[in-house]
Amino acid sequence: MTDLLTPTKQLPVQPKSVSWNPTAAELRSYASEMPNARATEFGNLNVATKVVSRSKGSTFIATDNPEQHSDQTISRAEYDRMAKLQNDYIKTRDMVVVDGFIGNDPEFRVPARLIIEKANANIAGMQQHLYYPATAEELETFEPVLTVIYTPNLKAEGYPDERLIAVDLENYITRVFHSDYFGESKKGGLRMWNKLVYERGGLALHAGCKVIPVDGTDRVGLIVGLSGTGKTTTTFTKQNDSSPVQDDFCALMPGGKIYATENGCFAKTFGLNPNDEPTIFHACAAPEAYLENVSQNGEGKIDYFDTSYTPNGRAVIRMEDIAGAYDAQRLKKADFLLILNRNENIIPAVAKLEGPLAAAYFMLGETKGTSAGGAAEAGKSLRVPGTNPFFPLVHAYQGNRMLELMKDSPMDVYLMNTGSIGGDGKQEGSKKVKIQHSSAVVKAIAEGTIQWEKDPDFGYLVATEVPGIDDADYLQPKKMYERQGRLDEYNALVAKYNDDRRAYLRKWKGLSEEIVNAI
Repeated sequence: MTDLLTPTKQLPVQPKSVSWNPTAAELRSYASEMPNARATEFGNLNVATKVVSRSKGSTFIATDNPEQHSDQTISRAEYDRMAKLQNDYIKTRDMVVVDGFIGNDPEFRVPARLIIEKANANIAGMQQHLYYPATAEELETFEPVLTVIYTPNLKAEGYPDERLIAVDLENYITRVFHSDYFGESKKGGLRMWNKLVYERGGLALHAGCKVIPVDGTDRVGLIVGLSGTGKTTTTFTKQNDSSPVQDDFCALMPGGKIYATENGCFAKTFGLNPNDEPTIFHACAAPEAYLENVSQNGEGKIDYFDTSYTPNGRAVIRMEDIAGAYDAQRLKKADFLLILNRNENIIPAVAKLEGPLAAAYFMLGETKGTSAGGAAEAGKSLRVPGTNPFFPLVHAYQGNRMLELMKDSPMDVYLMNTGSIGGDGKQEGSKKVKIQHSSAVVKAIAEGTIQWEKDPDFGYLVATEVPGIDDADYLQPKKMYERQGRLDEYNALVAKYNDDRRAYLRKWKGLSEEIVNAI
């Protein structure tokens, strides 16, 4: 539906022309005209972008009170300067507006809007898949709470890589300059939504959610982890005919109530195959899916294992194309939380965290970086509070709020290693934690069949027995290191982890002493 601006359809910018809420078919038609879009063997579109990961170094909160935020900021005056630059540019451009909701629960359904250059219509199509739809009547009077204004082709001179993601939390507007990576649209809205959730007494979790049936009851699990740690894989793998609820962001509220955010999934595709991840694989083959930076040959044949372009290939898939998807509105509360850590040495496949120790490991947010965070993070040991790089306030707030919520509505919390034991999985003596190992752990957690004992080095509980895992090396790495004559190496790693973790927690001003003293 293309028309000029009317009194009932006001925007914070004045484009040359506007296409208001095009249909999915219209957006697909616009995107197919992009020179960097190709049809695949599945009949969907695959777009090769110039930017292949999110631009963390170019992301700034607009504020004159930088002490209220843990991440980098720009002044309000500088934000206004860049906003004017973008507004003037948009006057010369054809734009697309996509409206919808973050979340589908009537109690917390947030109206959101994307305004983007028509020349990058694939981003509009992908975002439309992830928004919960508004009715025709709702669109007539739609007033967004959150707005993303997106100009992929306008350089932000003077900023890192001439890119800028400027976040105006006071007015709930995010402005994106010079990145054609879809993640900036998706995270632009969700970053601002994080603040709304916190103000309502909850905590936004960078988390998947799934429901696992056990003896006639549904066990609800949340899975937090940085991109590339296996969050999506863990969410979508099957245990007892489990159902995925949400892939990337959930709100955990007082009482354990969970709100969903997205009507689809932005999934990593590298290594995707029908045996290990059939649900995602088949959804990516739907004609309506959008692929981004996935390798394909001249005939449109997709290769999910080719890294010659980028290992950060992605796909946006619709929940309606995901077999067995479960509506979050049916959830009552969370039963357990999994904290994923792609570690490569002494973290077991699973450990149980109790009391403030659970909030401490949540706050540590440890993992090994992947291409999803850009080349600067790939392969490096990272700590990101809550595994949530999109929380726009002071990070200590995350740990404190999580501790409050756990006390208010207790749930079991587990640390899961999705990497390897004793090395990177390639060196002699090391062992990769495979999808089937993690799946056995999740199944056993849901069913309550793991036997535990206290680990004297870290204070958490380690498993003595997990049905489906016969190799004890995955459960108690210390015994593996001892058997291999590497106990000195193990002890040195224990000392380093404990010292580093304590120092890391102490650096967050305002973090609860219960959390700081838990390690």
